Amino acid sequence: MGRVFGFVGAIVTMAIGMYIYSLQVKTLTPGAGSSNPEVVTTIAGVKNDLIGIANAERGYLATQGKYASLDELISGNYISIKGGRPPYIYDVEITSGSFRATATRTTKGTPAQLWITESMEVQASD
Repeated sequence: MGRVFGFVGAIVTMAIGMYIYSLQVKTLTPGAGSSNPEVVTTIAGVKNDLIGIANAERGYLATQGKYASLDELISGNYISIKGGRPPYIYDVEITSGSFRATATRTTKGTPAQLWITESMEVQASD
């Protein structure tokens, strides 16, 4: 009986994650105002990477009881994402009770930064 509840819990958790992901895709249109498919693809990839980093942070918190740096997530095999997706580089800032994963653009263009916190909401600057 416990296995059934565990399985149902995993399915519910996955459904919630997919719902949050679908909201992110709808609310933050990649490359808003851009008709360049390469820019649109890059921004969508960066958003997916940030969501992946945030999910890894949640997993790390569940197993280790704290949030982790980007290097710790990579070395612990929580994620396979490297340091960025050109022209963006990634960084993770952690405190005892929160994290912020940031993608910062290294060239001119918008958005200059995208980030996600434990709220699981991707945000972008101009």
